[in-house]
Amino acid sequence: MIEAALSRVTGFLKDTVDRYKRDAAYPVPAFRLTVDGNDIAQIISPRLMSLELTDNRGIEADQLSISLSDHDGLLSIPPKGAVVRLWLGWSDTGLVDKGIYTVDETEHSGAPDVLSIRARSADLRKGLKTKRERSWSNTTLGDVLGDIAIGNGLTATIAGALDGLPILQLDQANESDANLISRLGEEFDAVASVKAGCLLCMPAGGGKAVSGLDLPHITLTRADGDQHRYLLADRDSYDGVRAYFYDVNSAKKQETIAGGGENLKDLRHTYSDKQSALRAARAEFNRLRRGSATLSYTLAVGRPDLIPELTYTLQGVKAEIDEIIWYGGNVQHNLSPDNGYTMSLELESKLPEDTVDDLAEDNKLNYTGIIAYYRDEKTGKERTMTAGDQAKPRRLLWLYANQTTAKRAVDREWKRLQAAKSEEGGYAGGGARV
Repeated sequence: MIEAALSRVTGFLKDTVDRYKRDAAYPVPAFRLTVDGNDIAQIISPRLMSLELTDNRGIEADQLSISLSDHDGLLSIPPKGAVVRLWLGWSDTGLVDKGIYTVDETEHSGAPDVLSIRARSADLRKGLKTKRERSWSNTTLGDVLGDIAIGNGLTATIAGALDGLPILQLDQANESDANLISRLGEEFDAVASVKAGCLLCMPAGGGKAVSGLDLPHITLTRADGDQHRYLLADRDSYDGVRAYFYDVNSAKKQETIAGGGENLKDLRHTYSDKQSALRAARAEFNRLRRGSATLSYTLAVGRPDLIPELTYTLQGVKAEIDEIIWYGGNVQHNLSPDNGYTMSLELESKLPEDTVDDLAEDNKLNYTGIIAYYRDEKTGKERTMTAGDQAKPRRLLWLYANQTTAKRAVDREWKRLQAAKSEEGGYAGGGARV
């Protein structure tokens, strides 16, 4: 009897060890799914046709879509409002909690019979969608977001660079809190979102947590990718952004411009003061510059640890893609029997880390030199590469991946500037230097 018991224990341990060895050698996608606290992963796993999770940057709710085969008619349609929680990962590395969602749409179709379930992030609460009427005067961004958070049972966590920014006048007229949060994010060039019961607000494009600490920097190689799509837009299509405001001392509409030149993008909203108008114009100008280069990258092997707001370096894809740092937008996870666990990233070019602190900086013409910023590969900090006289340098748009790519870009632009000045009989001299 004792020998039989020992044999069962030994057999169990051997099976467990064999399973871990198998998982390490041949990792397979894994997931866990609970509905109202009940784990249903084993029940639906044989029926899973597709699972898609879209992790959105900003206030837009994350969305979970699941399609299940109901060929035998045994599946129950979950009630609207059911709470779903998802974990994703691999058999050899474990699972990552991907959040809680509320079912807001179900569909049953056939034949063949398929049950489709769509759920949205549970953090985007009903109160955030309720339209309200209120105003703030002579306050700060942190105080406004704090009021919104308290009214919705959330905890406000605001980045220090944004918390004390002044707001002279803000009106919420028949507008939901969610829309107001989104509007403030656009005006202050910030990312505002609701995650895990917190109202978060941080500078856009920074690759930093709300605490100010750097988020992980991710390096992806050509071997990691399954597909990519790189788009370089004409960054000179708009030379700047113009916003309008009313002068408090007169009824005349005034204008203020971020950037410069003749081809300006006009903001439709008219602001109550110059400060708000200029801030909104600069925020929109930064968004236009970040969107001048975009990259869609599909990973052949999904990574559940990747989230919006991370920064990326690409290697071995294309020289123009590899030379700059990329800033992460929406992330989509896909799980299916045919394709396994894959994911797609929406990336945009990262600007040097000054989209909040240096908003007052205007573009200038008649440059005397070139300056570029790059990411130090050892420290992760930003460094500069220059050429020519730095009294009035032309600043290159993107943050470069390393010193080598920054030097190449500076030398290229410096030669172009020298050639242009030579044609006009101007000064030319110097070379790239750190």
